[in-house]
Amino acid sequence: MRVAVIGAKGIPPKQGGIEHYCAEIYPRMVSQGHTVDLFARTSYTENTGWQSNYYRGVQVISVPGLDYTGVDAFVTSAMGAIAATRQQYDIIHFHALGPALFTCIPRLANSAKIVVTCHGLDWQRAKWGSLSTKVIQLGEQTAVRFAHSMIVVSKALQTYFWQTYQRNTVYIPTAPADYGESDPNFVYGRHLGLETGRYILFLGRLVPEKRPDLLVDAFCRLQPQGWKLVLAGGVSDTKGFTSQLLEKIAHQKNIVFAGELRGSRLWEIVRGAGLFVLPSDLEGLPLSMLEAMREGIPVLGSDIAPHQQLLAEERGILFKAGNLDSCVSALDWALHNPEKLPTMVKKAQKYVSLNYSWDRITSETLRLYTQVLHPCEITDKLQTETTEGDLAKLGAKNR
Repeated sequence: MRVAVIGAKGIPPKQGGIEHYCAEIYPRMVSQGHTVDLFARTSYTENTGWQSNYYRGVQVISVPGLDYTGVDAFVTSAMGAIAATRQQYDIIHFHALGPALFTCIPRLANSAKIVVTCHGLDWQRAKWGSLSTKVIQLGEQTAVRFAHSMIVVSKALQTYFWQTYQRNTVYIPTAPADYGESDPNFVYGRHLGLETGRYILFLGRLVPEKRPDLLVDAFCRLQPQGWKLVLAGGVSDTKGFTSQLLEKIAHQKNIVFAGELRGSRLWEIVRGAGLFVLPSDLEGLPLSMLEAMREGIPVLGSDIAPHQQLLAEERGILFKAGNLDSCVSALDWALHNPEKLPTMVKKAQKYVSLNYSWDRITSETLRLYTQVLHPCEITDKLQTETTEGDLAKLGAKNR
């Protein structure tokens, strides 16, 4: 198959769940003999317009855009969609609802099959103004209308699209990124003034919907003796919020702002944490939480639907989203009941290993591509298998 990818900023990934997602599944597709072209942003790849390079077999084509917050994504997605119509792709795969606004272009212009993956309801994010929010909502509606198939990364999103549009979607989750080796001596962590197992970690972009401010308030109220709080993450398009947050913690000696971490430093700080907390009001399916669960870190999360999916059945601790008292109570319980955390950790690790695998996600995505390209063949095969199965049952019954 020949596949075009639109909506990712680029690969190799620097930040962002979609970029990490694409960096995992598309090289795997290439290794199985498929061709993948990913239309990226020049602002992310630092290449000139329409220059291309390869990442693990995936051709990354840099699309020129406009250096304005929010506008760059739409311009590059539109230009990518137009460019994709000029090639003979089998599948054109859009990631995120904003870029999906342009699914109509290839759907009307050529015979390629259109697939959209919704990683989250982006129009709910605080960084967007009213106009951008409406445009992203229009992208959602356009995807529902023009996509041959839609993928969602959480069961909550699957429910949303059915209840809102009566649109069937395919649930294919994300998976945690593969961690490499990290410093067993914890040198970088000690440089930050940390002690292994004695700090609470927030990992994610410092944006309002992830609620790092709620966690800061809970930590300051609780003031757990011998513990520190680490905020690790990059700044998005909400610099005012980030500035206020950093000003708030500037004189808190037990709160450490580590900035955006990558590679071995990231792995070291995650593995050294005593608790991982994600107090978000909005998520698709959080990769950082999956990574913490897989690495054996006890996890606390707000009780939004994606977190419930991951932490149910005593795989983690849930507290009421947006509720400071509930967050304080959950933190206090976790810090004073360490003997109960190992059982929770083992359940979480087993759950992640059984349900979230990049090889499995790649296989399921390729299977979906095949179904979209050859719906009649798949239907005939299923009917044949069903008929053969019924005949076998009937023969066994007669015997």
